[in-house]
Amino acid sequence: MACASCHSPSHAYGPPDGAAIRRGGAKLDQPGLRAVPSLRYVLSRTPRWNAPYVGSAAERLLEGPEAPSGGYGWDGRFNTLRSQAEFPLLAAFEMGNADPGQVAIRLARAPYAAQFRARFGADIFAHPRQAYTQALAALERFELTDASLHPYSSRFDDYLDGKATLNPAQMHGLKLFDDPNGGNCASCHLDKQGADGSHPLFTDYQFEALGVPRNTEIPANSNPEYFDAGLCGPLRTDQRQQSAYCGMFKTPTLRNVAARAVFFHNGRFHDLRQVLEFYVRRDTNPERWYPTSRGGVVKFDDLPPALRVNVDVIDAPLTRRAGEPPVWREADIDDVLAFLETLTDRDVQSAARR
Repeated sequence: MACASCHSPSHAYGPPDGAAIRRGGAKLDQPGLRAVPSLRYVLSRTPRWNAPYVGSAAERLLEGPEAPSGGYGWDGRFNTLRSQAEFPLLAAFEMGNADPGQVAIRLARAPYAAQFRARFGADIFAHPRQAYTQALAALERFELTDASLHPYSSRFDDYLDGKATLNPAQMHGLKLFDDPNGGNCASCHLDKQGADGSHPLFTDYQFEALGVPRNTEIPANSNPEYFDAGLCGPLRTDQRQQSAYCGMFKTPTLRNVAARAVFFHNGRFHDLRQVLEFYVRRDTNPERWYPTSRGGVVKFDDLPPALRVNVDVIDAPLTRRAGEPPVWREADIDDVLAFLETLTDRDVQSAARR
């Protein structure tokens, strides 16, 4: 198993197929817990994890909510790419190495071992811990500096540079994307250029509880007592006492989103149209997404009942009620999809055509 087994270069360093989760371990039969995010773009600008003060309920009501932000991974628990890289190397359901020493042994047997020695010293493998540390440093440097991780080659980038235009459907989709009383997408997926002219990465690096439906494709979810609460665990442990954060996951970049086939932290959706329909119909037609029990719809079923109060119901379009019309019609969704397709990089488009 390689990093590219999950983070495929030809798929914007995201998953190469629509599988909700990947399987790893010694026999590649150990299921993971979360969908694979893209590594493209967000790495070089991701801020360090920041947890705002969480006071009493009265204080939060008076001061307004402030979302935590930063860090790497769906739950932001890694502050450096080196520490992030350690997790898959040592996780039992990913690369499954027993310890750093085993990583060093495998490096010494790799086809590129000679290159590793040339860069880090002829006797580097005589010092397993040092070899392991240098491997993490090399991964971090690649992710931060290699041009393939941030090509800015989409049609939208050309549009921002004045080298291309957007057709009427794409322009209307952008307007719907930005409308704070409609899709309100840009409130989290920031789409404006920076003051220095930098192109947007379509994320605010903050965390949100969206109430994504439970995904039965994840084997761990067969246990009705198991819940992935994001910032509150099970993978992250230092925020377990902050119950207001339970159910929150980091907002991903939308660059190359139209080329993906698996969405959200739990991979519940495999079609981008369904994702957009979920956003605008989550509350107007909850029966489409959630199970029923005793004649009622069980909304936000991927969180235990006590934590469902954390799910966002105050930001449009997540404020509507059952039976009300959604903010977008099907034709609107068509145009938003047309806009999102402009965020696909040229190399990803080329790979899809092959």
